[in-house]
Amino acid sequence: MAEDRGGGIDIDGSTRLAMTQGFRGKKIMSLGQAVAWKSGKSAGIPGALSLAPGTESHWGKLPLGLELSQGLEYSVYCDDAQFLYTIPMLVKSSNSPPDLILSEFVVTAQRNMGKANGTLFLLLLLTEISTRPCTAVCSLLGQLALPLLSVERDFNIGAVFSIHRVAQLNRHPFTSRPQPATCISLNLREFQFAQTVIFAIEEINNSTLILPGVSLGYKIYDACGSIDQAIRAGMALMNGHSETLSDTSCSSSPFVQAIIGESSSSPTIGIASVVGPFSIPLISHFATCACLSNRKRFPTFFRTIPSDYYQSIALAQLVKHFGWTWVGTVRSRNDYGNNGIAIFEEVAQHEGICVEYSEAIFRTDPRKELLKTVEVMKRATARVVVAFLALGDIIPLLTELALQNVTDIQWVGSESWITSRGLAETAEYSFLIGAVGFAIRNAKLEGLWEFLTKVHPDQSPHNALLREFWETAFQCTFKDSQRGSVLCTGSESLAELKNQYTDTSELSMANKVYTGVYSVAHALHHLMQDLNSTNSSQWNQITPQKVLEYIREVNFTAKTGEQIFFDASGDPAARYDLINWQQAEDGTLWFKKVGLYDSSQPSEKRFILSHGHMIWAGEHNQKPVSVCSESCPLGTRKAVQKGRPVCCFDCISCADGEISNETDSNDCLPCDLEHWSNKNRDRCVFKETEFLSYTEIMGTVLALFSVFGASITMLVSLVFLMYKDTPIVKANNSELSFLLLLSLKLCFLCSLTFIGRPSEWSCMLRHTAFGITFVLCISCVLGKTILVLMAFRATFPGNNVMKWFGPPQQRLSVLAFTLVQVLICVLWLTISPPFPCKNMKHYKEKIILECDVGSAVGFWAVLGYIGLLAVLCFVLAFLARKLPDNFNEAKFITFSMLIFCAVWITFIPAYVSSPGKFTVAVEIFAILASSFALLLCIFAPKCYIILLKPEHNTKKHIMGKSSTKAH
Repeated sequence: MAEDRGGGIDIDGSTRLAMTQGFRGKKIMSLGQAVAWKSGKSAGIPGALSLAPGTESHWGKLPLGLELSQGLEYSVYCDDAQFLYTIPMLVKSSNSPPDLILSEFVVTAQRNMGKANGTLFLLLLLTEISTRPCTAVCSLLGQLALPLLSVERDFNIGAVFSIHRVAQLNRHPFTSRPQPATCISLNLREFQFAQTVIFAIEEINNSTLILPGVSLGYKIYDACGSIDQAIRAGMALMNGHSETLSDTSCSSSPFVQAIIGESSSSPTIGIASVVGPFSIPLISHFATCACLSNRKRFPTFFRTIPSDYYQSIALAQLVKHFGWTWVGTVRSRNDYGNNGIAIFEEVAQHEGICVEYSEAIFRTDPRKELLKTVEVMKRATARVVVAFLALGDIIPLLTELALQNVTDIQWVGSESWITSRGLAETAEYSFLIGAVGFAIRNAKLEGLWEFLTKVHPDQSPHNALLREFWETAFQCTFKDSQRGSVLCTGSESLAELKNQYTDTSELSMANKVYTGVYSVAHALHHLMQDLNSTNSSQWNQITPQKVLEYIREVNFTAKTGEQIFFDASGDPAARYDLINWQQAEDGTLWFKKVGLYDSSQPSEKRFILSHGHMIWAGEHNQKPVSVCSESCPLGTRKAVQKGRPVCCFDCISCADGEISNETDSNDCLPCDLEHWSNKNRDRCVFKETEFLSYTEIMGTVLALFSVFGASITMLVSLVFLMYKDTPIVKANNSELSFLLLLSLKLCFLCSLTFIGRPSEWSCMLRHTAFGITFVLCISCVLGKTILVLMAFRATFPGNNVMKWFGPPQQRLSVLAFTLVQVLICVLWLTISPPFPCKNMKHYKEKIILECDVGSAVGFWAVLGYIGLLAVLCFVLAFLARKLPDNFNEAKFITFSMLIFCAVWITFIPAYVSSPGKFTVAVEIFAILASSFALLLCIFAPKCYIILLKPEHNTKKHIMGKSSTKAH
């Protein structure tokens, strides 16, 4: 037999469907198509189904193709609610209650056609027109959920807390209805929250300033740390306590005006998802998940605790402030932990912080899962761990870490556990000394401790929760069920007890519960004022939807002095205290406030760290270091190690000409053109300037040679002056000789203008002086060469060439040759003169100070003209090379010109290829070499005769060889 649900269903195995109530239907709706119904005709349904006696008259013949056949499964629904269960065979409804008239049936036919062919559905809508109205009964599916603490008054506020830590699922054999989970392990902290709700409500009821003449009630449910139980509690607060509901709409107004809770984000999300569509306000005191700020998903959610969005940002800034760029994270495997760490990691990435590992745990995880997490933490190199964990989740982790002796970790905690007195008072967790984290600001609630300590089982003798609380608090039992157990007398005093329930030194969370209740009360107060509801007959106008609208506009000052309001996302302003776990002299742990975070302040003022003394992990005074790689010093840059996070890097020294003037620089900055990096590569300094200076050895040597050459020339001049009347001096045109000596002296001295820092005048002087003096010198040599050549050609009979190249012509030729060079120099200086410049092309690390020639045409014209005269002089001297030996000055001129030309020919490639000051040195060397060549080749033999061989300094000796050859 099938289960009888009031319709008396049984299976008879026949091909008949019998219904005790007659049908007076006028039409059948099948697959959305109306089918004609012929009333009063009795006909079977061919090939398929016949009706039980007494019902044929109410059926007409169904069209072909809509026949019901044997082997189908049938279900009957009433007003969209199932009335008959689906059964394998045709069913017969019997023993229907006489007062139940079904107004609308939906018969569902399902053919079993196998998995491959799918399933065929046939829907028939049978409408009955009855003389009696339909009465619908809505029954509660499942067991009724009852509140643990409940008082009904004018308006009721619901609350959901995890008063028990664990929801223990019961095993069932699938032959009966599953039983709800059993809640175990009383949570004294959550029980304190529940009593805080009652305290706030009683305080409001006794106040004449808010809701005068109105009493608030409460319904407090237990979520047992379970999402399923939390949702069940939320639905119970909406539906009330009745197992059945009989009215025409199967609906009822919500039992409460608002709900306070839950403490964790995931259960809160479940409740918010259930109550949101019914516009019931939900105010959480501890659900911090940033996801709950989504107004599209949770339009009725509010909270008195800040969103984790701000806490995650604050934690990232805290880690960055202490220089911890290499951290590990451990989170709760729920919405609270997942969303909190996700935001933290996103902000940390922007702050240059790397996460070595990210582990997720939950309080119900088996020990082997915890061991995996502990092993990861042991192997890690990060010494700082950001623990975004719920209090219930961190306890098993800390216990396992204590067993494994993993105590060298610097903990950074979230608000859920950083101020937990229970953790601080547990001796095995002493390694948490030095932990830092953000906590909700503490508050003091006057009268709460007195209220909490007055709780007694006698206040509600039949309340099992109060008895369980008493037994847990005093470790006793009211039933002598176990040998050796201590019996509870009821005379125990909570005032003498110190535990999480009676501890009111840290009421940050209880204060959030308190302000949540007051937020609902203020919303009701303003709503009743606007409705001008002075009597209870008008209170039916107050609905959760209207309360929701007024909660959005709540703005009041709590007794603690805190301004209470909600933003567009239902969040309050984020204000945190930075807490540091420290040990007092008596050995007890206390939470020292060392900073704060306020999201309402400008970004640069949100995080403030006081300069108070801080304790770090291991009770050290020195801040721990947690980095993947040590900071790169000045003068280096970071180079990320391949395949590793950006925080793992090598320090690479900056290249020449680049610097980094801050630690952990990602890039080296190039210096500008006139600066160069110093030895440490941490700042740019002026580049070293290079020029041929008198103070350096090469400059000094060249200057000495220049002065020496000028001095020798001066001595030669003195010798020639002293012996100007001797034949050898007179025979060489003493006037040209003295002019040549003067020009040679100028050539030696002009090389000095090439030494020293280039300036505008020195650049113009050095090239023009060099060009003019050398042309003067070559012109004199050329004159002497022509003179020698002409003089000996004049010895031939009838040759009168000397009259055309006498002293006036010699002077004029020298002047003419020199004026050409002067003209070239004037044009050069006029059009584009040489100028000092900074050459930065040859060397990156230094600047070459040199003279730019200005016009390259002018420069090479000067040198070309000198070269032209030198070649001409060389050719003429070469032609005169066979003159008499005693007076063969031409061969010395030839030799000097050969050296001169060789020097200046080699000068050109050397000048072009020599860098920096060596270019100037090459030019000076060419000047000195050619000058010494002229001086030594032309004047040294004569000085030798004058000073050492005076007997040869006679006209006879000079002319002797010539006469011999003539004969």
